[in-house]
Amino acid sequence: MFSGHFCKNLLQSTTNNIKMITTNLIQELHWRGMIQDIMPGTEEQLNKEMTTGYIGFDPTADSLHIGSLVPIILLKHLQKYGHKPIALVGGATGMVGDPSGKSEERNLLSEDVLNHNIVCVKAQLEKFLDFDIALPNAAEMANNYDWFKDFRFLDFIKEVGKYITVNYMMSKDSVRKRLDGENGMSFTEFTYQLVQGYDFYWLNQNKDCKLQMGGSDQWGNIVTGTEIIRKKSGGEAFAFTCPLMTKADGGKFGKTEKGNIWLDAKKTSVYQFYQFWLNAADADAEKYIKLFTLLSREEIAFLLLQHAGNEHQRLLQKKLAEEVTCFVHSRDDYEFAVKASEILFNNDTAEILQQLNEEQLLQVMEGVPTVQFSKTIAAQGIDIVSFLAETKIFTSKGEARKMVQGGGISINKIKIEKIESVVDATGLLNDKYLLVQKGKKNYYLVLMA
Repeated sequence: MFSGHFCKNLLQSTTNNIKMITTNLIQELHWRGMIQDIMPGTEEQLNKEMTTGYIGFDPTADSLHIGSLVPIILLKHLQKYGHKPIALVGGATGMVGDPSGKSEERNLLSEDVLNHNIVCVKAQLEKFLDFDIALPNAAEMANNYDWFKDFRFLDFIKEVGKYITVNYMMSKDSVRKRLDGENGMSFTEFTYQLVQGYDFYWLNQNKDCKLQMGGSDQWGNIVTGTEIIRKKSGGEAFAFTCPLMTKADGGKFGKTEKGNIWLDAKKTSVYQFYQFWLNAADADAEKYIKLFTLLSREEIAFLLLQHAGNEHQRLLQKKLAEEVTCFVHSRDDYEFAVKASEILFNNDTAEILQQLNEEQLLQVMEGVPTVQFSKTIAAQGIDIVSFLAETKIFTSKGEARKMVQGGGISINKIKIEKIESVVDATGLLNDKYLLVQKGKKNYYLVLMA
């Protein structure tokens, strides 16, 4: 373990070395592992003047998920370095479907569902960027449906389609993979890159937008946009992409047994969200702390020093979970998640357990087996051994008696000390639940009905 004095000196040395580097946006993003492909001249453009850049967000669901955090944070960094971010919600492209990275065509959404999703996604994006119109680089929102809704098909193929050859479109990886696949590709999805490319052109002409960013699977679509700008107007356009997220164990980033980790607390509870980051493997946490937080190089360098050799303390994961939970939700939500995490893993949490409302309790107990018991019998009172046997927490009264006598049973995080103890309705959580702990790690949530 490093001594505090050693860490302080090493941090100072590391900090001095970092300060010797003249950082700009691209250098910062390279250091964070957020650059994969970059168009020549992009770094020079960003160093030359305030530049407007955009990223598109797919409104195929009524919430963004943590895979959307990288583009959100890219826009944060863009604005932090004095440039102007545009968050584009694909109201039009959402009706078409992007073939990039997909093996089959997705189901198209109705206009009502799509409009609902757009409203929800816009509300989420507005939490992360500074839209203060007093700022010269104030963030903006855009919806490509605004310029596509009155664009007639014949006009589109005349004004846009003639600038991009079919050979060029078919050379894209996303297209070739689908064409070679069993199901092929519809004309609808084939035209997606033209539609996205026109987005860049429209923003270039109407918002002086010279930069598009996105995931590495979008590179083909993005380059199509720069081609349309170059050929149709002779304008300048630049681009870069960030790597797609992967996990060290080969698993898909942002996926659990229950599906996506959403930014909407109604879809993924704050407790589950916090736990996702807290449970990151060491190798992933070292990568995520750079990608998903706005912590400085100095702060991250110090964290990595503290973490090295002390991995069992999970200092890196705790800081990662804190930063991302506060960024997406709030400090209060983070503090609740920490308290909630203590309930199952610490012994002295009876008071915290009593403070949870029903929604919070069920969030924390997600995955804990639930058993039912008669509230009428509980109101009358029942001895602890009979209660444990009748709820099937133990297969027999003899087994239950042994565990109680050995001090291995707690109810609502309070150890049962006497075999004569009675379970009744006085200790119910939210007037309907009891949390039974059997041994160190086995929990049961008893619902009194």
